[in-house]
Amino acid sequence: MIEAHGIGGQADLPIPLELAISGAVAALVLSFGVLVVAWRTPRYGTPGGRPVAKVQRLVDSTAYRIVLRTLGMVLFGFTAATAVFGENALTNPFFGIVYVWWWVGLIAASLLFGPVWRAISPVRTINAGLARLAGSDPDVGVRGYPAWLGYWPAAIGLYSFVWLELVYKYSTELGSVRLWCALYVAVMLIGGAVFGNRFYERADPFEVYSSLVGKLSIWARHEGRLVVRSPLANLATVTARPGLVAVVGVLFGSTAFDSFKESAWWITTTYESEISGTVLDNLALFVFCLTAGALFSLACSMVGLGSPLENGVRRRTLPDLFAHSMVPIIAGYIFAHYLTLLVDVGTQTLARASDPFGKGWNMLGTAGLEPSYWFSYHPTVLATVKVLAVVIGHVVAAVAAHDRALEVLPRRHQITGQLPLLVVMVVFTAGGLFLLFNA
Repeated sequence: MIEAHGIGGQADLPIPLELAISGAVAALVLSFGVLVVAWRTPRYGTPGGRPVAKVQRLVDSTAYRIVLRTLGMVLFGFTAATAVFGENALTNPFFGIVYVWWWVGLIAASLLFGPVWRAISPVRTINAGLARLAGSDPDVGVRGYPAWLGYWPAAIGLYSFVWLELVYKYSTELGSVRLWCALYVAVMLIGGAVFGNRFYERADPFEVYSSLVGKLSIWARHEGRLVVRSPLANLATVTARPGLVAVVGVLFGSTAFDSFKESAWWITTTYESEISGTVLDNLALFVFCLTAGALFSLACSMVGLGSPLENGVRRRTLPDLFAHSMVPIIAGYIFAHYLTLLVDVGTQTLARASDPFGKGWNMLGTAGLEPSYWFSYHPTVLATVKVLAVVIGHVVAAVAAHDRALEVLPRRHQITGQLPLLVVMVVFTAGGLFLLFNA
């Protein structure tokens, strides 16, 4: 099941891989040059937007919220049933729901509709119900959420999930995935009871993941009103908090590792090594995530080095201030890497969901669905889409970083001060494409 996202390699590119990487890097550098000339004042410091009153009336209605909460609970109940009563085999839709719909499908839904997980999260719904029974306020909890924790719990939760999916030896055993999901629900309910809904905003790995990617949608809230605005303006509203760099480092680094571990060199190395392949994979995953976060942090710390920063910004906060610019890179890379997994295995999961317990049922009427494997027959198209997704993500990231740099750098250093960040983005572009097409 998990191998489906490997379809389409460098041999399927309409141009040589070296030329594709060179073109992508050139596009990024050229974009930076255009920005330097044409974009000299920050545009997203005070984002507004065009109000959409009719849509807001629908979205804010009690009926709409109940429908979304009900949908989340139905999906939660169905998934729990497949986990408890389903077969311990990959034909169980539980695996596809967790690894494909939840992990990969969430990013597609968030790009289109904003922070989807926040709206349908079953742990939020359960916590609200328990709070109502206890006569307390689910938004408050019994203690305030410590500011110093920031997004660190979400980063740890995300790392534990990618570890389960990419490294753990028994990642396709029903008991292992079921245990991880049970621990996730338990931690979320305890955290919500103690710290209230603020805990989910900053500690729920899937809500933080969905909310960050949702910043690339056109939907936003401004002064309580639902508005439509540029995704770049939306992205600029990401709040810099401790642990944000760790979150983006885990998301980018784990996806890069997923490509790397499918390369012929790594497969050969782990096969011939005297060290266990599982140990090597564990080390590699950690190194990839750490390297992604460390390189980005180092580049941000060197932004405008030797010059005072504007607006009272402290240099140690620069990595978190610029971390939002990594979100388009993450979205583009994840889309490129997991596109076929979402389309093909996502369809397969929908078919298997009609018979969740292996009884020969067709309860959803989808048992006859079969993946078309369209990209398998059009690998050149897939390879081209991958390149475009990565390049577009990096160009959007360059725009976001440039706009933020104009806010924090003095005028005389606004060009040279951005060069360290540009260098790292070039490394991420070239390295990402190389890994993507050598898997």
